[in-house]
Amino acid sequence: MSHIDFSFDPNWLDTLSAPFMANAFLAGLCIAFAAGVMGYFTIARQSTFAAHALAHIGLPGATGAVLLGLPVSLGLGVFALGGALVIGALGKRVSEREIATGTVLAFATGLGLFFARLSSSASQQMQSILFGSILTITSAQIVGFAVFDVVLLAVLAVIYRPLLFSSLDEQVAQAKGVPIGWMNVAFMAIMAGVITIAVPAVGTLLIFALVITPAAAANILAASPLKAMVVAGLICLASIWGGLVLAAMFPAPPSFVIVTISTLFWAAAKAVESLRRR
Repeated sequence: MSHIDFSFDPNWLDTLSAPFMANAFLAGLCIAFAAGVMGYFTIARQSTFAAHALAHIGLPGATGAVLLGLPVSLGLGVFALGGALVIGALGKRVSEREIATGTVLAFATGLGLFFARLSSSASQQMQSILFGSILTITSAQIVGFAVFDVVLLAVLAVIYRPLLFSSLDEQVAQAKGVPIGWMNVAFMAIMAGVITIAVPAVGTLLIFALVITPAAAANILAASPLKAMVVAGLICLASIWGGLVLAAMFPAPPSFVIVTISTLFWAAAKAVESLRRR
């Protein structure tokens, strides 16, 4: 049985000053921006299951990329985007999205396990894919994350109002002429990109803690959509950066600490909500 030592590391400042930690902090900044914005829309559109499922749908892409000798993020992104487009096209209503998501998820999970069994290297990569490895993020990946954030900002500048309208009241938005089908596809495609850049931090199994949990806490604390997005991004950033610092001080898997901090933020927000109701 392996032994895990959580004793204080007196050299934690040296660890924080290492180049790989600088990459991790920059990656956290990029991830927090994207996750904070899209986390709000995900909850408003009642698509939390779809967001969680997209990470698992990307699993066969990640393992398949290892088989072909391609970057894991590339395979993950291609499969997540493909799954997102299918779900967005087939699931025009919430109930339809749930069925489409479950069906695509089941097939993708089975395919991912099949690919993993075909190669020992793919099997070895499974742990980092499932649980994340933020300390191994490269400078090239950070550039990709930053480019995605810029593209996300540009796209939202164009579709923010119709996307928000269709998220808050789909039926009224449709009656006003908002192209609901296209908004579904656009939202799912953007979410696939967010999942692709967030998975390296916490993995496919724990992605909920970065995309959904901070946004859920922010919705309690903030009164308007824009404020909720900002608060969600700040909570996500605090979770990632705080997790990196604590993981350096008390050696532990960063993804575990990040998820724990994010969950504590949500619990604190729920406590605040409970006090308000009294």
